[in-house]
Amino acid sequence: MEKISTSWYSDRVGREVTTVRWGFYGKPVLIFPTAGGDAEEIERFHVLDVLEELITAGRIKVYSCDSVAGRVLLTREGSHAHQCRMISSFQEFVYREVVPAIRMDCKEEAAQVIVSGASIGAFNSLAMICRFPDAFSHALCLSGTYDIERFLEQRGTQDFYEASPVHYLPQSPDDATLAALRERYILFASGEGKAEDIGESWRAASILGRRRVPNRVDSWGADWPHDWPTWRKMWPKYLEELTAKQ
Repeated sequence: MEKISTSWYSDRVGREVTTVRWGFYGKPVLIFPTAGGDAEEIERFHVLDVLEELITAGRIKVYSCDSVAGRVLLTREGSHAHQCRMISSFQEFVYREVVPAIRMDCKEEAAQVIVSGASIGAFNSLAMICRFPDAFSHALCLSGTYDIERFLEQRGTQDFYEASPVHYLPQSPDDATLAALRERYILFASGEGKAEDIGESWRAASILGRRRVPNRVDSWGADWPHDWPTWRKMWPKYLEELTAKQ
């Protein structure tokens, strides 16, 4: 399986960030790492193995990038204001640097990307499609934690609230961004086993539903914990479904 790794320094997040791509062609899928993981996390945890059939068939082309904001939160880097700002800055980085790089790689100027992730990666996926629906066609959110204010030592700043969909969507204006989001689709999947909280998915889905944003929640039941074996089953199932609709 072809793999290409690229790194560059981003002024938006103030550090070098790595992006990795697997596959030759197909629908671009951007998978965020969990927590503070790096761009190769999904390879180490054998996600690429379970997606190999879709990749080799040319159905999908997989990308991932370092979880910059997640690392900042985990290491308590800098001030509280800095941590909140980095959550927003990371989203800007993905939209203004990673997405254009994906489009250039795909040789399609307006290519729309499926965005996905598990745990904190699911938060990033939901945040990206809600904030920048022009760049993403679907969000596939697995075992998500969507109210990440719990990971802050204080209440979030304005930077944080502007980057957190469960906080800003309930009162967001009925504008062009929301109109575009209503043309997108968000799929939540979660187990109900060890360390899972499917209530997070239902709460996020309820907020989206009240704003008339198409979405769905799938429960996998009590036999599925918050862990990689669960996500390795989910990713091929749902990416098969979402790319079949393209």
